[in-house]
Amino acid sequence: MTVSLEKLSDKIGYKFVNESLLATAMRHSSWTAENEGFESNERLEFLGDSVIGFVVADIMFRRYPEFDEGKLTDLRKIVVNMTALSRVATQLGLGEFVLLGRGEAAGGGQAKSSILANALEAIFGAVYLDSSASRAYEIVKVLLADLIDEALAALKQLDAKSQLQELAARLSLTVPEYRVTDEGPDHAKMFFAAVYIGNDWMGAGSGRSKKVAEEHAARQAFTTLQSS
Repeated sequence: MTVSLEKLSDKIGYKFVNESLLATAMRHSSWTAENEGFESNERLEFLGDSVIGFVVADIMFRRYPEFDEGKLTDLRKIVVNMTALSRVATQLGLGEFVLLGRGEAAGGGQAKSSILANALEAIFGAVYLDSSASRAYEIVKVLLADLIDEALAALKQLDAKSQLQELAARLSLTVPEYRVTDEGPDHAKMFFAAVYIGNDWMGAGSGRSKKVAEEHAARQAFTTLQSS
């Protein structure tokens, strides 16, 4: 293993048996286009994306048994996205190791979010192939630990219904009740939600789904309750 790849291996916390997998994970398609006979990291990226998705979904499912499918999906999206993954890649310093074509390098590709996120996914794909599903699980869990821990706080900031319920509890009020109606054909249905605390109307909202309508109603109710 070259000095640079050994340094990267240390950062990842995993020593490769097949070192060529890590080398491949660092080859951007712009580099392989200028250097014949080498495989780019695109296939490993494809595999790594699935590995990350499974690991994060499994962790969220086990950690938050009270969450429904919608909240679990929202949590996963907070972690598994280009911006979040590129932040982890930046912390690992992956830009130093990614091989880029001349044009991409000249254009600042080593700091580009999409390239860094894809390289991180490729690394996870490489670890999976080099070891086992369980070992890849642990590597993903460790490297994405901060993102996973931050996800719940981020969801609460985005989730107006959670904010409203917490505020109502702090004020010793009853749990908010949502009353939803809908109009229109199935392919273009609109939902209308009203939220009550006890017998008091607190807010209303509408949207293309029941969830969106309730979120809008909760946001208005939260503002109403704060100012009362």
